[in-house]
Amino acid sequence: MFIKSNSLKLSVFSLFLFALFFSGCGSFVKTKDNKRPTLLKTENAAEADLISEVNRYSKVNSMRAKMDLKFEDNSFAELGIAEKYRTADGEIVVQRPANILLKVQVPVLKTDVVQMTSDGEKFRVAILEDGSGGKYKKFVLGTNNADYSVLQEQVQKMDLDGNGKMIKQNVNAFSNLRPQHFTDAMLMRPVNMANNLYVQSTILQEEENTDVAKKSPLLRVLRGYYLLDEIHKNDDGTSSVLRRFWFDRVGTIRLARQQIFDNKGEIESDIVYGNTGNLSDTGEYNKLPLQIEVTRPKEKYKMKLTYQTPETVTIGKTFPQDAFVLKNTWSLQEVDLDKKLQEAASRKPMGENQNAWTQK
Repeated sequence: MFIKSNSLKLSVFSLFLFALFFSGCGSFVKTKDNKRPTLLKTENAAEADLISEVNRYSKVNSMRAKMDLKFEDNSFAELGIAEKYRTADGEIVVQRPANILLKVQVPVLKTDVVQMTSDGEKFRVAILEDGSGGKYKKFVLGTNNADYSVLQEQVQKMDLDGNGKMIKQNVNAFSNLRPQHFTDAMLMRPVNMANNLYVQSTILQEEENTDVAKKSPLLRVLRGYYLLDEIHKNDDGTSSVLRRFWFDRVGTIRLARQQIFDNKGEIESDIVYGNTGNLSDTGEYNKLPLQIEVTRPKEKYKMKLTYQTPETVTIGKTFPQDAFVLKNTWSLQEVDLDKKLQEAASRKPMGENQNAWTQK
């Protein structure tokens, strides 16, 4: 009787398992859920391959190009305001190690709105058109590695009523824009194996696939990336992350992103590289990004740069050094940010700093 009872229990349990797996009513039923991300197939690469790809980008030592520039000002993001400007025409000349000339023009009319240069140490910005009768036309000078966030905070505290909106649109948009912010984006620095350590890892990123319909099972995907961290050993024994490279592993190995960090470990630049193609008509510079998006969290702006005609880009030409030192040939009122920073440090009345931007 005991044996029969156990046999009966075993039979009932077997029937239960059969029903669970094959009846279509159990928890193992295969269902279609477009909200679940699809894991994409990834390719493999060694650390040496990733380093080689960074160095391939770094072979571009100078460039001159016509570009479409899309600027987004996030200075007032905490107030729910994000200014997105229309696409403007731009001309960029960059040369290693850290030289850049950038001109921003009004489309069709081809009138310069802003010109700016950096020679690697100092930057100069000429605001030539401001849309307000020239009231905010300035020639701004400063030092590349200086922190002018205190001055920007003073501008943000100004009244948003009356002419405050005009100040926001014409001063904030360009006072934070620094030409040197784009040199590392366009002229990749090569790896430095002698002074830095490089560490490879992997990560999965959930993303939305914009190339498919909203109901597609591939709308949400898990895309695999290799991360390559550039780590520097400091004199005091601590370590710092200098740069982090993201390599897309789907279909091929592609450099998709570069993050540059400051000495506190905060992100200075977050650079996203778009689809690749051929630059210049020489056939030497292939599989390079045709679009670059630079986000500067501290300065609260984003700039998207797209090559207008990639085949006309000039690469490898040597430009004279004085091409990267802008002269105030327009006799604009000059604003020396280093002097303004000293004034702020000495706690001079804020009204003096405000008037520096608005006085004629």
